[in-house]
Amino acid sequence: MTGAATHFDDGATYERFMGRWSRAAGSVFLTWMALPAGLRWLDVGCGTGAFTELILDTCSPAGVSAVDPAKGQIDYVLRQPLAQRAEFRVADAQALPFPDANFDVVASAIVINFIEDRPRALAEMHRVTRPGGVVAGYVWDFAGDLGPNWPLRLGMREIGAQVRQPPGADDTTLSALKALFAGAGLEEIITRTIEVSVDFPNFDDFWQAQTPFLHPVTKTIAALSSVDRSRLIERVRAELPARPDGGVGYSARANAIRARVPD
Repeated sequence: MTGAATHFDDGATYERFMGRWSRAAGSVFLTWMALPAGLRWLDVGCGTGAFTELILDTCSPAGVSAVDPAKGQIDYVLRQPLAQRAEFRVADAQALPFPDANFDVVASAIVINFIEDRPRALAEMHRVTRPGGVVAGYVWDFAGDLGPNWPLRLGMREIGAQVRQPPGADDTTLSALKALFAGAGLEEIITRTIEVSVDFPNFDDFWQAQTPFLHPVTKTIAALSSVDRSRLIERVRAELPARPDGGVGYSARANAIRARVPD
């Protein structure tokens, strides 16, 4: 996850927290993109490589490079077999270490709103994409409070706990994304929403996955009294009733955008 405001250095924890969500939304996103095979891709804010792997498995690219500012994330992915299939390096979206017009496609999955200087990052993505190439991405709809941790946030509001907006939440709307991409000099901008559902084997697995210790929401929950934490758990459990097999599942929404670099 890219950005000065929020990123994870624990790759394994982040994979459990967001990996399954990233794969679910990324599959829909890449199908929507419908790009031809044989292109050179850059994954900006690759995290543990979930989206990078989807590109490799579904898009038949000529090559894939991937960057993330968190060394822990890159260290994690370099220990996986995936590291043999793409180039991974530590780098910031606001200063991409690549020459001009180096890629056919530059994509960013659930990252853009977390970047501190979003216009600068979009200018960099534009710079490293060839004329006629594609710059694209998707972000969770935090402005609509429909990101993957919305059950926790809803429960916290219901017990009167403070719930802060994620970094850059206002820039996760379709209109804000369009303005950001247009401001970077991109054209032929199109957008769409992506609805995805994820299942967990039981409520405890959901709770542990969605409360990583570095996340601001988790820190707020940890500061609650034991009584309020119990109230919160019961509120969230009521929002996500278990199926007969004990599993729980729910949906989240992402907003996606793609654009073309002018010739």
